[in-house]
Formats: sequence, C-alpha cells, structure tokens
Amino acid sequence: MLRELGFHVLDADGLGHTLMEPGTRAYGEIVREFGTGVTGVDGRINRKKLGGMVFTDRGKLERLNGIVHPRVEEEIVRQFGEWEKSGVRDAVFVEAALLVEAGYQKNLDGLVVAWCGPEQQLERLMARGLGEEEARRRIAAQMPAEEKLKYATEKIDCSGSMEETRRQVGELAAKLRRVAARNV
Repeated sequence: MLRELGFHVLDADGLGHTLMEPGTRAYGEIVREFGTGVTGVDGRINRKKLGGMVFTDRGKLERLNGIVHPRVEEEIVRQFGEWEKSGVRDAVFVEAALLVEAGYQKNLDGLVVAWCGPEQQLERLMARGLGEEEARRRIAAQMPAEEKLKYATEKIDCSGSMEETRRQVGELAAKLRRVAARNV
C-alpha cells in the first residue's frame, strides 16, 4: 500500500532471497552449513527444503539468520544511501517479517508494525499455500505481535477490512508527508 502511495519500500525478505542465489557469499555459506540437500536440481537453494530444516530447529534458524541478516542489513544501508543521493526526501521503508528479530529497527528513525491476531496470521499463511503445521512453525519463529508493538512508533491494525487497513496507511502516509514537508 505504501508503494501504491509513491513511497520507496525495500523488500528485505526478497533481498534475502536474492542474496542466497548461486555465486553469492551467502549461497556458499548456506550450502556449507546445511549441505547440498538444501539445493534443488537447478543448483539454487530450495527455500522450502531450507525452511523445513530451520523452522524445526531454532539453532539452525539462528545460523541461517547469522549468514543472511548481516548481508541484508548492508544492502539496506546501501539502498538508503542511494535513495538519499538521488534526492528522495519522503520516508522510505523496509518491509521485513523479522525486522525486530534481526535488530534492524535500531538503525531506523521509526518502526511501523502492521499486525493482526495469531489466528488471522495462521489463516493468511495457509491461504498463501503453507500447511497448518508449517505456518504454525513460522509464526513460532517470529516475535509475537504484542512484543513487536512495544518497539513501534506507528501501528497498523490489519485485523479489520482491507478498506480499514488502507485508511490507516493513508493516514500514516499523510502524517509522514507533513513531517517531511516541515523538514525541507
């Protein structure tokens, strides 16, 4: 929704996937750490296999995050620098499921937490094709929403209708643009 409103949004999860492509440092480290069993016939990391491994073992998840998260953070800093050099003055955003867990929020001016209840979260993950058990493991690997909300400078309650969520995002966008206009 923020992209639709013209804001720059960096997809940290997508970036993490790109950083795991063959030929990258993270790829080599992941294959060394978890074995060639996490690669598909095309040589790429099979994220479903890797997810099945790490979301059942907290230690493995921490090792994977230790490989990927520092590289994602480097890219976030690089991208923010590029946006600043190109004259972007509006707020820019990092979209990430594990933003707080990775500690990224410490380097940001604010944190918008979009949240819904655990049952809605489960339903939405299952609607995206995950089985119930896999969805529950992924939710368990994340910090509970109530805990993340303690870090939030802004909150978007996504438990209502899409229209209600759009209204909240629109209000946030207007607020951020007012602040940006005062700082010019």
